[in-house]
Amino acid sequence: MYAVIKTGGKQYKVSQGDTLRVEKLFANEGDNIEFNDVLLVADGGKIEIGSPQVDGGKVTATIEAHGRGKKIKIIKFKRRKHHMKQMGHRQYYTDVKITDIMANNI
Repeated sequence: MYAVIKTGGKQYKVSQGDTLRVEKLFANEGDNIEFNDVLLVADGGKIEIGSPQVDGGKVTATIEAHGRGKKIKIIKFKRRKHHMKQMGHRQYYTDVKITDIMANNI
């Protein structure tokens, strides 16, 4: 059984027991959270596609850790103009473990 969920402006294909790295969620480590934006649920041959969400669809997960990703370096450079600008960015993330997938008709 798997589902497609939407969080942080991205879509993820998840199944029970998966560990997933998503955009930062504002909850404490060890808390249980629910993803209600379930776009698709499939169990074997049974597939339920939402328009836009599946009715009664819910994915439950446990927050394992918070952190920051690797630094991304941004360099803007203009030749022959004595112009070079360097910047960096580290994105915050949350690791979640999927514990349960539910839908009304499956």
